[in-house]
Amino acid sequence: MSQSDIHPSAVIEPGAKIGAGCSIGPFCHIGPEVVLGDGCVLHSHVVIKGDTVIGPGGTIFSFACVGEIPQDLKFQGEKTRLEIGARARIREHVTINTGTSGGGALTKVGDDCLLMAGCHVAHDVMIGDRVIIVNNAALAGHAIIEDDVIIGGLSGVHQFVRIGRGAIIGAVTMVTNDVIPYGLVQAPRGVLDGLNLVGLKRRGVGRSDITALRAAFQMLAQGEGTFQERARRMGAESDSEYVARIVEFVTAASDRSFLTPGQG
Repeated sequence: MSQSDIHPSAVIEPGAKIGAGCSIGPFCHIGPEVVLGDGCVLHSHVVIKGDTVIGPGGTIFSFACVGEIPQDLKFQGEKTRLEIGARARIREHVTINTGTSGGGALTKVGDDCLLMAGCHVAHDVMIGDRVIIVNNAALAGHAIIEDDVIIGGLSGVHQFVRIGRGAIIGAVTMVTNDVIPYGLVQAPRGVLDGLNLVGLKRRGVGRSDITALRAAFQMLAQGEGTFQERARRMGAESDSEYVARIVEFVTAASDRSFLTPGQG
């Protein structure tokens, strides 16, 4: 810890591992099982508890509480864990809980994620890389959020819901069913209202793939058969890797049903 800048009022419990070049501000509390990667910055009044690992280059702002026990009445103090990847940006008043034994005992946040002020990540949630969760959004237990997803402010994601890669959830939206990769969901009772075209273009996805995604979405919306049958059929008719990701997502095992085009 000698290589890090630690304010005298901070409490670092014995056993905690603090990487080189960390900065820990006034009145922070770091529990005995916490591991901070190199170059992490903790502003004042940050609490990190539990068996929690935070990757290098992370920044956590004032009054965030990371690694506290789950808000689950079934939790009986069993050994569970929280892993946060590199270069996380965790803003004021964010709460992230460890896992539960019934959910794999692990909550995980990937690399380069931004969790804005007041948002909540519940037990056993799995978040991919480059995910943005906007102010006061909440993810219920066991949710799976794939890479490059944006979740708008004041939104809620139901337990066990999966949100596919590159999808975007509008503000003040309740998401109760799985969202296909690159989907656009909005309205108070979340509706799959199109594709995240802005996000696709920002990531440099080619015109041919966007055209293929548009055609695939229309097939999902208007084709014959069940949702899964339409997905398999569109996969057979397209060689786009982006369409293939939607097909893989829709045909995978799920604990929820799907948001389908035009239906909440």
